[in-house]
Amino acid sequence: MGVEQLEGPGSGERPLLDFPLSRRGDVLPQECAWLREKAPVARVRTLTGDPAWLVSSYALAKQVLEDERFSLKDTANAGVPRQYALTIPPEVVNNMGNINSAGLRNAVMKALNPRQKGLRDLLRARAGELVDALVAEGGPADLRAGFADPFSAALHCQVLGVPFEDRRRLMSGLDVAFMTAREPFADSALNWYKDVGYFADRLNDQLALAPEERTGLLGRFAGLKEADPESAHLTDDMFATVAVSLFGAGAVSTSAFLTLAVLALLQRPELIGYLRRHPERTAGAVEELLRWNLSVGDGLPRLALADIQVGDVLVKEGELVLVLLEGANFDPEAFERPDELDLERESANPHLAFGAGRHFCPASALGRAHAEIALEVLVERLPGLRLAVPSENLVWRTGFIKRLPERLPVAW
Repeated sequence: MGVEQLEGPGSGERPLLDFPLSRRGDVLPQECAWLREKAPVARVRTLTGDPAWLVSSYALAKQVLEDERFSLKDTANAGVPRQYALTIPPEVVNNMGNINSAGLRNAVMKALNPRQKGLRDLLRARAGELVDALVAEGGPADLRAGFADPFSAALHCQVLGVPFEDRRRLMSGLDVAFMTAREPFADSALNWYKDVGYFADRLNDQLALAPEERTGLLGRFAGLKEADPESAHLTDDMFATVAVSLFGAGAVSTSAFLTLAVLALLQRPELIGYLRRHPERTAGAVEELLRWNLSVGDGLPRLALADIQVGDVLVKEGELVLVLLEGANFDPEAFERPDELDLERESANPHLAFGAGRHFCPASALGRAHAEIALEVLVERLPGLRLAVPSENLVWRTGFIKRLPERLPVAW
């Protein structure tokens, strides 16, 4: 692990490490244990060349995530240190602030409720259709392109109220939207506004329907646009911004997690057999797979709004802090036998896969339901499911917010 000295406020003589770590999503980066033991708050250099603090122990990660003086919103401010270039237009950040203050939280939370009538049955049917298509084409097949991506798209198309037939154009935009680059590039804005325009058009489609025919979050937004005086100042683009953000963050996260969860099971075939014999354990297995998940490749960013003590480091106001989830979720101080993927783990599993504190993921229950249904259908329908290539031959994406294999070839 190469180190050098960094001059600058708050850095002292602490070593500067290059971040992010390995892009491979099926092997815990070797630096994690060293960081937790020797430098749980380590000075790093990000992709943009900016300095940041990397927090790798469970206790300190939880402290940062729960302390509102560590801000997520302010990481988008001009002139602050970044983990990678801002690829969302700056005015979009202001739009999201306007939306959040407009009382739309109830509509969003209702749309993200996994218990809404018929949702689980619809998802199970869609998962079955996707497996049918894989079987019809025959193996080997790419499970990511043929199942994980379209199944994640199906969930979010349903939640938002847009046609499943549009999934490919929506998913294709995520490759640009969640790219991690050293410097801004002009067409990231073009990509964003293309999808904003799409969702604005779908909102108008919902407005043209009778109230009882409207579906999803856009259907709820159509009702607010017609009848809620507090929402009268919101433009179509502002409503569409919420939809774009939810689809993008939700689809890329659920697909990446599902892909890596299936890969973890394929690398341990006895666990697939266990789930087949004990389908009642699927929910607990999902929790353990969430702890095990390495899809967040660049750390969770927060900007310090004050001088704050974190472990033996005084983080100064205006400094960037990155929470290393694979450090926290594999911390032996928080988890017994953390290096073992144990689907029978009975003790508390307080992983930080969905974050913590104010920014705890509002779609966590929906994400859990998505993964449970997917695993149930795959285990039930494809009992011989196996990895069709050596795991070391998988190609891992670079320059992306998630650790993700380009393809996941499987046979059955």
